[in-house]
Amino acid sequence: MIQERMMKIIEERKKKHIEDDNGIQECWKKMIDVLSVDVQQTVVYLENCTQVELYYISEVFEDISERLQSQTFIECLRKLDEKFPELKMTQDIDLAETYI
Repeated sequence: MIQERMMKIIEERKKKHIEDDNGIQECWKKMIDVLSVDVQQTVVYLENCTQVELYYISEVFEDISERLQSQTFIECLRKLDEKFPELKMTQDIDLAETYI
């Protein structure tokens, strides 16, 4: 269920123009809402994300972290950072961790 919803949101986000602040923020809100419901489901989803999906989701790591308040979520992000070092997510993850 998360995967289907997120695929639609990410496709919508990809189509937004870089200067479409309102459109991008609306996509972010949808991502946060979907990924902040259940930490276990979110972790399973993230572990199976593609690099491209993770790139877009990384824009809202700190907001998800703030809602989930979960070290498990941060640990998952650290593993994904190792798996996809080219995404350079370490700073985003460090920031997300401060929201716990």
